[in-house]
Amino acid sequence: MTSRERWLAALRMEEVDRLPFWPKLSGSYPPAQAAPYSGMSLEEIHGYAGSDMHVGIGNCTRHVRRRTSVETERAEGERRTVFKAACGSTDQVEKWDDASQSWHPVKFPARDRETIRILTEVFADVEVEADGEAVEKASERKKELGEAASTHASLGESPLMLWVEWLAGVESGHYLLMDHREEVEELFAAIHRVNLLTTETASVHCPADMLYFIENTSTTLISPGQYREYCLKHITDYGNILRGACRTFVLHMCGTLKALLPMLAGVPADAFEAFTSPTLGDTTLLDGRTSCPDKCLIGGTNAMLWTRPAEEIIRGIEEALEPLPHHRGIVVTSAGVMPPLCRPETIKEVCEWVTRYPART
Repeated sequence: MTSRERWLAALRMEEVDRLPFWPKLSGSYPPAQAAPYSGMSLEEIHGYAGSDMHVGIGNCTRHVRRRTSVETERAEGERRTVFKAACGSTDQVEKWDDASQSWHPVKFPARDRETIRILTEVFADVEVEADGEAVEKASERKKELGEAASTHASLGESPLMLWVEWLAGVESGHYLLMDHREEVEELFAAIHRVNLLTTETASVHCPADMLYFIENTSTTLISPGQYREYCLKHITDYGNILRGACRTFVLHMCGTLKALLPMLAGVPADAFEAFTSPTLGDTTLLDGRTSCPDKCLIGGTNAMLWTRPAEEIIRGIEEALEPLPHHRGIVVTSAGVMPPLCRPETIKEVCEWVTRYPART
């Protein structure tokens, strides 16, 4: 099988020639390595390790606004986004972190009833359309990768998770939801409408093999009751659109999920990605397979395990795989982003072991 064929077969719960293996490398990985790896691209490091690449190519949509605006400016490691509506404006501030090569919010745009209403107006003003130039670029990138990689695109994040992660923050987000439930739920409805439009548009125009919602779901951020009240119905709506369009739907959920598994069993998704084992997460592959027998599980390890020597990592993966009734629908990955402490030589050694592992059908 090619890497792409292997990935797609696993997503469909079909037999594979061997278990797919994807070390989830980000832009923070090469700079933390010694030469020659520090000068390599991510594709070159995957090539060295022999892993099955999984590459993002963009969802090929764009937002059109008529009465509001969202403007972003950058200066000296800071990114400020201003949300403007007829009823006022609010802003979000993020700081750049060199170690993780990513932006982190330090000021959230939802701070009180007034700013919630501003954000609601901004989201309510959005229409979604296909971006022809992005479609062309994504198609070219997919053709360039060929069978060497599977491809994916992110469609967004459900309203509650977007709220606690990016719009209000965890602590303030829960207080605001309690104090101004009606206004926050009105904002959720506006966000959900945009997500529905994005899902419908991308399902037709985006050429990626898999379409994701980047949920980062975890019961350390929201409760099971909140997941049932908000996320479950929203995710079900997105999944039903994608199933109707015969598209593969993946949920990125990288936190503690065990209490949610009975609900997750019923969502119309094909796979859960970043399925994280204890002690960083709280779900083993056996937990996932027992509760969700028809879902592909992408993960099975945790970041702490990948800071250990190769033989310990291999033993941990073997212990996760051994009790499973079969190995269909399993993609072995680092679960979250690969810790830079894990050297390329270690990844390669583990990859070679995975390729030899006798997967049971």
